[in-house]
Amino acid sequence: MSAKQAHTFHIDGMSCDHCVRTVQTVLDQIDEVEVESVVLGQATVRFDPEKVAFVDLASLIEEEGYVVKP
Repeated sequence: MSAKQAHTFHIDGMSCDHCVRTVQTVLDQIDEVEVESVVLGQATVRFDPEKVAFVDLASLIEEEGYVVKP
């Protein structure tokens, strides 16, 4: 069993509280993800990389109109 790992996404295009809530909501909808914090420009989450792929999480954020930087 793999342990959850923390990762911080650096996100371009977030400019207000609405953006923060949007990213928070998208990440909260994934059962295997624990959202630690979402602030302007970044989101920190914990997830098991054997169950959830980083690129899938980044894609969900980008579908909302933001850009996830490596």
